Amino acid sequence: MPDYSAECRYLALGQGPVCGVDEAGRGPLAGPVVAAAVIFLDQARIPVGLDDSKKLSPERRERLYADIMREGIIGVGEASVDEIDLLNIRKATHLAMARAVKALSPAPAFALVDGNDAPALVCPCQTLIGGDGRSLSIAAASIIAKVWRDHIMLGLHQDHPEYGWNNNMGYSTPGHLRALKSVGPSVHHRRSFSPVRLAYQMLGSPPASDSTN
Repeated sequence: MPDYSAECRYLALGQGPVCGVDEAGRGPLAGPVVAAAVIFLDQARIPVGLDDSKKLSPERRERLYADIMREGIIGVGEASVDEIDLLNIRKATHLAMARAVKALSPAPAFALVDGNDAPALVCPCQTLIGGDGRSLSIAAASIIAKVWRDHIMLGLHQDHPEYGWNNNMGYSTPGHLRALKSVGPSVHHRRSFSPVRLAYQMLGSPPASDSTN
């Protein structure tokens, strides 16, 4: 289970406040990539039950999302489908993370980032592999990013129910892939991702972007 020890190490050095940073949506075929940054100024008010968002039920994520929004300082950043296709998913993810950290007020003095690929932020950072299961701030960021993005995909589903985004959130499930072949891609699909590119080729209409996944 995550704890607050990584944050405390930097706070003890006078490097505070410390934020946790994580993203949601690197792998889907559709929709933006979303990053969140979270600061807890009062350790005693950190919500109970925080963990890697992937380990939580949707109902539990929603409850913790509300708790984190109430008790933490939150920054959210997005990178659009067009930015993903233009930059590639790695660079777009870093862009979303930078936007999330920049949105924090007060600004953090240090960031803990999930994974092993450090983005360029407005403050120094350290990456933590499996950070959403080790750091409470990163776990909180993983929940905010996941729920925020899920809400986006549920909204997009209202206009494009044929892709089943209310269930797959843009990931390449069998039903989503079948819809790509039968209906074709939407404006919310990532043209640089192989299944979407192939769907364009089947329709005889090449994607507008030449960037690669």
